[in-house]
Amino acid sequence: MPAYDPGPPEPFHSRFDALPDYEPFRSHFWFDWGPVFYRGRLDGTARVLCVASDPGPTERLAGRTLVGDAGQRVQGFLAKLGLTRSYLCLNAFAYALFPSHGFSVGPVLNDPGHLAWRNGVFDLARSPSLVAVIAFGRLAREALDLWPGTAGLTVVEIAHPSSRDATRLLDEWRAAIVQLRQVVPPDPDGNVALPNYGAKFLERDYAPIPRHDLPFGVPSWLGDDAAGRQGTPRRNNSVSRPSPDDRHTLIWRAPET
Repeated sequence: MPAYDPGPPEPFHSRFDALPDYEPFRSHFWFDWGPVFYRGRLDGTARVLCVASDPGPTERLAGRTLVGDAGQRVQGFLAKLGLTRSYLCLNAFAYALFPSHGFSVGPVLNDPGHLAWRNGVFDLARSPSLVAVIAFGRLAREALDLWPGTAGLTVVEIAHPSSRDATRLLDEWRAAIVQLRQVVPPDPDGNVALPNYGAKFLERDYAPIPRHDLPFGVPSWLGDDAAGRQGTPRRNNSVSRPSPDDRHTLIWRAPET
């Protein structure tokens, strides 16, 4: 594989370019930062499709989704399935959503233009290699419920990686690993003998984002916040928003060496 992600090939490139206007719904999103679309394989080799809710601050800096703390948790999940590259990560929304608006964005999910565009992206992701779809959280599940393309695939609905209900997250993720190990072929260099989740979420349950998932030229530490999680004070992400949030500022902190 190349050492970095060169960007979306056709027909994904054209599909992403055709994203419907979020302007009518901008009050729900960090609108001015623009969209973030994917992370992983767009070449038809993905065996698992991961769908989450929306990109966050780290994702905006990386230009790829599921890169921050939540993404590194998802990467650890994929590692337990023995997947090092055969996956694709997408979102219900291309723009970062205000968390408090999570129950107010049904009209965006169901908007005819947005629905058709999103289902078109999912359709492109449904290659002969795809065997399973994972919905991380309620919004992802609702988006997938509106996509008729799941027929014949194993669909697993589990808690979002940033869920504050640690017991539910661990119970659902642990069961999903057992289920998916039966249906998802691992990559040749994958390790399906990694331990499943225990009673607590541990550092070993994270995994850094591979360089082949990220654009050329990003810092070597982007996508790996292990040092921050083990530091004092603990920092789960290298990118954050200020408090109070002005909706225009991101704070990017390099790790201390």
